[in-house]
Amino acid sequence: MKARHIDHVNLRIPEDGVDDAREFYRDRLGFGIEDARFKAGEKPFLDVRLSATAVIHLWPTAEFEPPTATNYDHVAVVVEESVEAIETELDAAGVDVEETLESPLGATGEAGAVYVRDPFGYRIELKERV
Repeated sequence: MKARHIDHVNLRIPEDGVDDAREFYRDRLGFGIEDARFKAGEKPFLDVRLSATAVIHLWPTAEFEPPTATNYDHVAVVVEESVEAIETELDAAGVDVEETLESPLGATGEAGAVYVRDPFGYRIELKERV
């Protein structure tokens, strides 16, 4: 089997967290939200569009439990901006930076990364392109 890339990641969110998800992922981080089929009741999740080939599926559920250190660490998203530009954008958007690392190892090599938490407790790594 020859894998090409990760297509999507599924994350559960609180049933009443859809507006918070849109505000964080779209308005603060600048990712696209694809939710027409969700709004129409045609599928049970909405998508955060990361790139042409990758999305995060957000599944609203009444059974949501915040992630813990024992069952989740982070999702890493490669972005075009430098660490400095990422930090500047996050500051302007009012997003708290949890941690910045100079060169964590990833699938394509070492590059700087900034870590933030979404409204539901998920840790998101915003990683410079190698």
